[in-house]
Amino acid sequence: MTDKTDTIAQSFKTIMQALGEDTRREGLLDTPRRAAKAMQFLTQGYAQDLESVVNNATFESDMDEMVVVQDIELYSLCEHHLLPFIGKCHIAYIPQGRVLGLSKLARIVDMYARRFQIQENLTRQIAEAVENVTGAEGVGVVIEAQHMCMMMRGVEKQNSLMKTSVMLGSFRKSQATRNEFLTLISRR
Repeated sequence: MTDKTDTIAQSFKTIMQALGEDTRREGLLDTPRRAAKAMQFLTQGYAQDLESVVNNATFESDMDEMVVVQDIELYSLCEHHLLPFIGKCHIAYIPQGRVLGLSKLARIVDMYARRFQIQENLTRQIAEAVENVTGAEGVGVVIEAQHMCMMMRGVEKQNSLMKTSVMLGSFRKSQATRNEFLTLISRR
């Protein structure tokens, strides 16, 4: 194990013991290490940056109409309780001479989602990143997610769904552009 993994594992062991568990029992012997590795995976976005994630995958294009990618799965941890929120992200942009490699949109979503987050900030970070790397005329991002902090604890509302949107450039200025995006992602 790396020093970081050892430190995180020791912290999990301390938490488990504080909760009253015997970390020497068979079923829990390797749990602190496994939990540490899982947490490192779930927060790997901290070790990534936009430039390396995009990796020069923008390409010249005459396309000047809306590009939409919908239903990009996302998994994140809320920064208030460290519980998961799970959902999907819809992204649209209007290119101005450059398009972004399709998989890079999903990688951008993952990079920001794999950090402690609130959905509102995550939506903005994704929109601003797409705008930054494409130089798009406009960008729209909608996220729909279920939050375990609301479902598993507190008010325990199992069917709640949070939706957030960020509209930049022409998506913010033009009701028609915004409506086109919202109509496209509502079709199944």
